[in-house]
Amino acid sequence: MLPPRVVLGTAYYPEYLPRSAGDRIPVDLDLMVAAGITAIRVGESVWSTWEPRDGVFDLEWIRPVLDGAADRGIAVILGTPTYAVPPWLQRAHPEIAAERRSGVPVPWGIRQELDYGQPAFRFHAERVVRRIVERYRDHPAVIGYQVDNEPGVLLAHNTSAFQAFVERLRREYGDVETLNEAWGLTYWSHRLSDWSELWRPDGNSTPSYDLAWRRFQAERTTEFIGWQADLVKALRRPGQFVTTCVAYDRPAVADVPLTSGLDVAAGNIYVDVQDGLARPAAPSRLEPGWIGRSVAELFLSADRVYGSRGEPFLVTETNAASIGGSHQNRPPYDGQLRQLAWAMVARGARMVEYWHWHSINHGAETFWGGILGHSLEPGRVYREIAALGAELAEAGSSVAGLTPDVDVAVLWSNESDWALQFQPPLATAGGAPDKASYRTIVGAFYGGILDAGLRPGVVPVERLEAALSAPVVVAGGLYVASDAVLDRLVEYARDGGHLIVGPRTGYADLEARPRVAAAPPRLAEAAGVTYQEFENLHGALPVSGLAGHATRWAETLLVDDAEVLASYRHPGGERRPVVTTKRCGAGRVTYVGTVPDAALAAALYGDSRLLAPSVTALSAVNAAGKRLWFVHNWSGSAVVVEPSGFDKVELGPWDVRVLEESVEGEAQ
Repeated sequence: MLPPRVVLGTAYYPEYLPRSAGDRIPVDLDLMVAAGITAIRVGESVWSTWEPRDGVFDLEWIRPVLDGAADRGIAVILGTPTYAVPPWLQRAHPEIAAERRSGVPVPWGIRQELDYGQPAFRFHAERVVRRIVERYRDHPAVIGYQVDNEPGVLLAHNTSAFQAFVERLRREYGDVETLNEAWGLTYWSHRLSDWSELWRPDGNSTPSYDLAWRRFQAERTTEFIGWQADLVKALRRPGQFVTTCVAYDRPAVADVPLTSGLDVAAGNIYVDVQDGLARPAAPSRLEPGWIGRSVAELFLSADRVYGSRGEPFLVTETNAASIGGSHQNRPPYDGQLRQLAWAMVARGARMVEYWHWHSINHGAETFWGGILGHSLEPGRVYREIAALGAELAEAGSSVAGLTPDVDVAVLWSNESDWALQFQPPLATAGGAPDKASYRTIVGAFYGGILDAGLRPGVVPVERLEAALSAPVVVAGGLYVASDAVLDRLVEYARDGGHLIVGPRTGYADLEARPRVAAAPPRLAEAAGVTYQEFENLHGALPVSGLAGHATRWAETLLVDDAEVLASYRHPGGERRPVVTTKRCGAGRVTYVGTVPDAALAAALYGDSRLLAPSVTALSAVNAAGKRLWFVHNWSGSAVVVEPSGFDKVELGPWDVRVLEESVEGEAQ
């Protein structure tokens, strides 16, 4: 369904331009061709243009774009506009407004301020989607569809959603007594005698309730995207694909079930550039969120998109220039756009699409920079993307559909993330609960893999068996886990794998209840350690035995028959073990009772780094069986490196080289 080469693309919105700009479509498309841009995404944000009044459609406004693209060999991904409803629909059906708090509708005037379970919304959404797809499915430029856009932005508290939630619980638990036991509702007199007594989520303090609520909200998002994807699939012509762009930080998204109903996974990857891409990484000025704050977070984001389906993916949005609000003006240094694109390709990206072609002259995202600025004149960003386009064209199919090599697979659990947002184990510097606790824990272990010179991967826990093909598996922060998952991890170690276990793993069951068992539950015997106490660390404490520091969290490990690899001096005076390891059958279990800093995280894997600290070297195998190495210099200074099996390579500031070898190891 996809072109046989990596697609360089951009979102294109000529409808946003002021009339004074004139007819830009031929000019813009010609500039795209010159830059090697071979795909555009159109139409997903302008329902009020497609349908300016109820039942009155204007489907021809986009035709000049599609015709011009077809004439120039540019493929089109046609968006369905259901995430941004027109004012006439909101006025006619105010009940479609979502409620972030029960009884308080989100004011109209942003986007995605709707509850997509409302019948009136579904009726009008289906009608406009049908009209668009039926009109343009046979257009030669259209290769696929993006349904909706970044779904799952809020948790809808509407009465109908709550009622559906109660029905879900009735189906799952059967009766309130079973629910009382499962959620521990004896506590604080929350015990129910009837389903009608279940309280609304606004004031909820019960962890099991919150986890069930988050699961339900993610299921609603999956159902909505699946409903729309099925609608488009029934209308499309053969050979066209259907996807949606996932923003992986959205609160109502579970990426594995959501993407399972699509033809290809697609995600949005934004990264803090300039010195945010320097290695070794400095502390970021940004809080954890939708912007990747380091090279490690860039690769982790790409690996998450790959991991959703375990196959090559699309990048539907990424940086062109400055991203964010009017106060966030950090355009990339020379070379960094090229670095970012090749980094995503290295992790399996089949398309790299910039948001967006031209900076917008009005609206909330006026200063989110496009490939062309407000002047609409090609500049430095355009020239760098054009150079990248030429490189991708020369590489052709050799870099399309790559399978990344993985030395260490890191498990990802959305449910653990949700649970640790509700009851975070970590605190911010000011002592407040840190809702990014899960991502902090996983990110620490992931970053250490890169720092050790190894090749990481991210595998959702739903696809556990895929992770267990790696020689090393990391389960850090896996707070919510089934008995079966924990037992399978132990079996993996006994069969010869190296299991690295991090803080909080296995502590709670699928209801987010702490297990009544020695911690780490179901892993303690295999790990050779237990703990009863845990605490927050106010500063980084140096460890002995390995390099680095214990940070933010420590479990008081009681060693049974494990070997102590690292210990630290507790502020109370005594030394305490913090990293242990034990043989387990043919394999090994290493236990880490803290959030490791960069040095300690790298030491966990055995430092095999042969290159400069600013350099990463990751590899992937293409369809022809060739292994490609992507060697990046994340630094403003030139370096000379000698990757294993290759001659010396000179990398300029913010540079990247792609090297090829056969799978048997013969360098080319």
